[in-house]
Amino acid sequence: MPNATPSFDALMDITARPKTVFVRGEGSWLWDAAGKRYLDFIQGWAVNCLGHAPAILADALAAQARLLITPSPAYYNDTSLKLANALVAQSCFDQVFFANSGAEANEGAIKLARKYGALHRGGAFEIITFEGGFHGRTLATMSASGKKAFEPLFEPKVPGFRKARLNDLASVEALITPNTVAVMLEPIQGEAGVWAATNPFLRELRALTEAHGLLLIFDEIQTGMGRTGKLFHYEHAEIKPDIMTLGKGIGGGVPLAALLATQKAACFEHGDQGGTFNGNPLMCAAGLAVLGEVGKPEFLKSALEAGIFLESELQKLSARHGLGEVRGRGLLLALDLKLPIGAAIVAQAFESGLLLNSPQADALRFMPALNVTREEISEMIDGLDTILTKAGAARRVA
Repeated sequence: MPNATPSFDALMDITARPKTVFVRGEGSWLWDAAGKRYLDFIQGWAVNCLGHAPAILADALAAQARLLITPSPAYYNDTSLKLANALVAQSCFDQVFFANSGAEANEGAIKLARKYGALHRGGAFEIITFEGGFHGRTLATMSASGKKAFEPLFEPKVPGFRKARLNDLASVEALITPNTVAVMLEPIQGEAGVWAATNPFLRELRALTEAHGLLLIFDEIQTGMGRTGKLFHYEHAEIKPDIMTLGKGIGGGVPLAALLATQKAACFEHGDQGGTFNGNPLMCAAGLAVLGEVGKPEFLKSALEAGIFLESELQKLSARHGLGEVRGRGLLLALDLKLPIGAAIVAQAFESGLLLNSPQADALRFMPALNVTREEISEMIDGLDTILTKAGAARRVA
């Protein structure tokens, strides 16, 4: 039958997925093959910053596809130059290397730091990362991550990553040796359950790394591109990292990532770094469209206000059901469930047409489109309220 659903068996079984096939999206909504509509507060794990299938992104891709898709990374193309210049103009960095995924950008950051160590710190190669951190699924980025589930996988890991504790400066300082070249962290640890580095900690970390001549690397794969109310999260702490990685939201739904560095840190030599599709004009056209929208002051203001409203509504929901704190910033938030019921809540939400994420068993994570409306936030809160009530997930506050 020509309209029959293709077999699921053709795809490698690498995660538990419901037997549902999505076929269309618009804004905060997805539709499956049966026509059922879902309110999406995952958005590809903070990827679709403008929602599903935004016209501005579709138009940019279509227009660029008619001009030039990729000329090879051996040559310059006008679209990647425009996007690189726009990112430099709106950040504290001087140079950009484009990649296809956040993990690839983080891999590049690790390589860049090690190159810096080889050139300027007598071969220093160790990078201090953090317990609970998540930097990707390549061997090096898994090794850099502090995710417990990764520890027994794909041994032996890549050496050279020592783990400190978030918001504990003494734990960082205790790990510094002559072999240390950099400190790398997510300003908000998403996969760990949305745990934020405090602004004072980030400022102290910047001072510590400067005092020891170390590079400071911000993994803003999830927090960048307006997700926390500013274009880049480092702006909240009023500091300047040496290296930053972007992914997810920068492409608005297509595979695009970026490694940004200051002039001091940008020390790759010819042949050190590359990639067949890196900086191709098709994906960079998407990045230009996204940055053109997200970079507008009025857009960031609206996203910030939506985040404040979502946080307030989640706090009210938590109080009604006797749940825990609301963590995070902007439109990257988590609700502490106090009990390991996240998976059950997510499953019930899916059945009712609401897409939620539980990165840890006792927490829900919320990553809606940055242009999510108050009405959509209220609809999500109402749906979650109903689920919590029916499930008897927590005692109701008298």
